[in-house]
Amino acid sequence: MSTPVLTVLLADDEPLALRRLQRLVSEVEDVRIVATATDGDQALARARETAAEVVIIDIKMPGLDGVSVARALAGPDGPVVIFATAFDRYAIQAFDLAAVDYLLKPFDAPRVAEALGRARAQVRARDAEQRIGELRAIVQDLRAEHPEAEGGGFETELWIDNRGGAQRLLVRDLDWIEAERDYVRLHVGERSYLVRDSIRSLIERLDPACFVRIHRSAVVQRDRVAQLAPRPGGGLTAVLSTGARPPIGRSHAAAVRRLFRRTPNRA
Repeated sequence: MSTPVLTVLLADDEPLALRRLQRLVSEVEDVRIVATATDGDQALARARETAAEVVIIDIKMPGLDGVSVARALAGPDGPVVIFATAFDRYAIQAFDLAAVDYLLKPFDAPRVAEALGRARAQVRARDAEQRIGELRAIVQDLRAEHPEAEGGGFETELWIDNRGGAQRLLVRDLDWIEAERDYVRLHVGERSYLVRDSIRSLIERLDPACFVRIHRSAVVQRDRVAQLAPRPGGGLTAVLSTGARPPIGRSHAAAVRRLFRRTPNRA
C-alpha cells in the first residue's frame, strides 16, 4: 500500500530561508508543497484555500505573526502546525498552541524529516479518529431506525483504530477493560487494544447485566469471572477465566461480593 502524500504549506518572510526550507521539505518522500507565503495574512489565506494538512511557519512574520496564524487555524479540521524560528524563547508558547514540533534555525534535512514524520503521524491519527466517528454515527443512525434490533440500546460492537484503519470489536468478546489516563485498554483473550475513551463513558454504553465495575480503573464481563480471590496484603482480586487478575477496589468490594453471591453457579 502506497503512503498518502502529505500536503504542506511553507511560510517565512525571509526569501533565502524560505527557499532553503522548500529544498529540505522537497527531499522528504511522499510530501508535496502546495503553497508558500511570505507574511502571516498570506499564510492564513493560502492555508484555508489549499486545505494543507501541515503548515510550517516562522513565528516572526509581518502582519499576523505565526502564533496568531496558528490560533486562527486551530480546530478539529485545521492543519497540523510546525513552528520554525531562530528564537527558542517562543518554544513554550508554541507547544501551548499544540504545535506538533518546533524547528530551531538553523535546522538540517534530518530534523525537517523528523518533524514531518511527527506531523504525518498526527494527520493519520486524526483521519482514523474521524473515520471511527463516522462509523459510530452510522451505527447510531441504524439503531435509531431499528430500535427493536437492539438490546436496550447498549453497545454491541466497538470500532477501534488499528494501524490507521478501523476494526470492529464485538462487545461480547471483551474480557475486561482497564483505564489508562485518557484511554481505556480493551482486553480480548491474549490481545489488547488501546482506545481514546474514558472508562466512565464506556461503561454507560455497556449493558450492566453483562459488565460490572470492580475498581475505579477496571470493568469486567461478568461471565468471565471465575473466582474472587484474596490479595496479599488485603483486599480482593477477580480471577478471570482467561487467567487475568484485575484488582477489586476497596470501595467496590462489598458490592462485588453481594453481586456474585446472588449470581447462580458462582464459586
